[in-house]
Amino acid sequence: MNASSSSEATAAGPAGHDPGRIVLLTTSHRVAPGLLSWPAWQALREADAVLCADGAHPQLPYLREAGTAVVEASPTAQELVDACAGGRTVVVVATGEGEPALTDGLARLAGSGRVPMPELELLPASYDLPGARLLDLVQVMDRIRAECPWSSRQTHRGLARYGIEEAYELVEAIETGDREELREELGDVLLQVVFHSRIAEEDLDAPFSVDDVAGGIVAKLIHRHPHVFGDETAETPEDVKEHWLRTKAEEKRRTSVTEGVPLGQPGLALAAKLASRARTAHLDVPLPQGEGIGYELLALAVRAEAAGVDPEAALRAVARTYRDAIRVTEGTAPDEA
Repeated sequence: MNASSSSEATAAGPAGHDPGRIVLLTTSHRVAPGLLSWPAWQALREADAVLCADGAHPQLPYLREAGTAVVEASPTAQELVDACAGGRTVVVVATGEGEPALTDGLARLAGSGRVPMPELELLPASYDLPGARLLDLVQVMDRIRAECPWSSRQTHRGLARYGIEEAYELVEAIETGDREELREELGDVLLQVVFHSRIAEEDLDAPFSVDDVAGGIVAKLIHRHPHVFGDETAETPEDVKEHWLRTKAEEKRRTSVTEGVPLGQPGLALAAKLASRARTAHLDVPLPQGEGIGYELLALAVRAEAAGVDPEAALRAVARTYRDAIRVTEGTAPDEA
């Protein structure tokens, strides 16, 4: 026997001894139990033994219904290696936390070089689809609403100010270009949506859930994008906007382009929005004439909108510059070094 053959025999144990195979089967709690991949079902059906430490694992009823015998057991690494001796395959259905103690023990045995180790395969049996973590958020919100003394007492009206604050903080993160802050603020805005949806479930007269909210926006997006989901075409962003406004008008059955414009928004944004509606509808509307700063600001907002500039964003940018100048004058500017 040459040197390489000798070393291979040592790693596998005595000649002719097959150390077997361990399959660590992982599943996602965000996927309906029983929806496993074909390789996972093959491994389960071909296994000599299937073990799971968690007797309440959501997959177990479905595995047993499919004819797979599952033994509730928490073997040590050595016990699992011994169970594979002679070429046996043992599948371990991992718990929600994984099996860190078991995998660490197997790593120590393998590192010792004294134990013939079975082949170890990590087999994902189900995968999270994009957006799957939203299910976690819904579950966490359910529990907080039920158990938190503060959250359980909140109402739509009581939370309204937080929605405005979070929206402004999101805009600030976008304008400053802070990617980490952007991710966090998007999460805070998403929380508002899920929180309000959870509160809405409890309404006695007109309850709705986060699924109703999501279903509504999905239907709206499909209807307002006939160039994507239908037979119409759109070659430019202007074509897309035209489709959007036309289908929106059909949905809302509005008689004026000003309907649906929230009058409570900041003044410059309101003026620009009204100007956008009028321009898109090809309405030649003369600006109101009068004395005072309001008329001047209106004219500036309309001019900015026509030039494709967001007057609110432009003013915020200059206001930040003004803030910095104030801090320099008063000696409180951050140290550039």
